[in-house]
Amino acid sequence: QECGQGTVAVRRPAAFCMRRLVCYSLVATVAAMSMGIAAAQSPNGVRTLDPPGAIKAEGTWSLGARAGDFVFVAGMQGVDPATNKLVPDPEARIRQAFLNIRTIAQSEGASLQDCVRLTVYVSDLKRVAPLVDKVQAELWGKPPFPPRTMVEVRRLFDDDLIEIDSVFYVPQKK
Repeated sequence: QECGQGTVAVRRPAAFCMRRLVCYSLVATVAAMSMGIAAAQSPNGVRTLDPPGAIKAEGTWSLGARAGDFVFVAGMQGVDPATNKLVPDPEARIRQAFLNIRTIAQSEGASLQDCVRLTVYVSDLKRVAPLVDKVQAELWGKPPFPPRTMVEVRRLFDDDLIEIDSVFYVPQKK
């Protein structure tokens, strides 16, 4: 087993190389934790997102992920981050779903105008679509508006009336 250093390769026992690798990994982990990096990262650099002020993801999903210059936000409902409960009023709930998306996007330096894709799932298209249009117009203020697909589904998690997932283009700082 070779465990090189500099330009000269030195033959070392496998156990020595393994100890060195474990030590370097431990140092990197401690350094990342001390910098406040709480998100997990895949071998290809995809990083999950869990920004302060966002709702809490429970179970086998994450709020969002950054992959290169794109930020993908999970389907958001109108959950109030302070209480972790659905907002009661339908229009306020729709607004809160968009605000939850914005919180995650802003944590990566994006604004709503950087959104390149919205998929809106609703339980009653006729009743909810006009509210989505109204709230989206208020929050975006002006174009550009992202491409959007709105689909009526039979049932959403917690029998909610809306869930919105989104994609943002946010070039990484070099």
